[in-house]
Amino acid sequence: MDAALHTPALPAPRFNPMVERAAHKAYGAAAGDRSGTVDPAVDSKLRKAANEFETQFLSQMLAPMFETIETDPMFGGGHGEEMFRSLLVNEYGKQMSTRGGFGIADSVYRELLRAQEASSHG
Repeated sequence: MDAALHTPALPAPRFNPMVERAAHKAYGAAAGDRSGTVDPAVDSKLRKAANEFETQFLSQMLAPMFETIETDPMFGGGHGEEMFRSLLVNEYGKQMSTRGGFGIADSVYRELLRAQEASSHG
């Protein structure tokens, strides 16, 4: 085999998390997704908890980055900015999560669903 023709195996392409979530919702039940066996109200609460976890995780990850940014001495700083900076970081985390996030919410949701099923069966 000619070495020039040999190409290493490439990893599978990774799609935007929003695309993966949409595909999971559309094809999840056909692929063995067990969320259909859970009460829709409980399923909604689990999804909300997973999304809130991802939002909080992203906010905590962003917080140290914003602590290193110096404020503009002319128009920024002071007690007001110190109070509202954490709210701004939380909003950044929320927006990142709602626009696709890192996919942490999906993993947390699957684990919560697994724990919910285990507690209902045993």
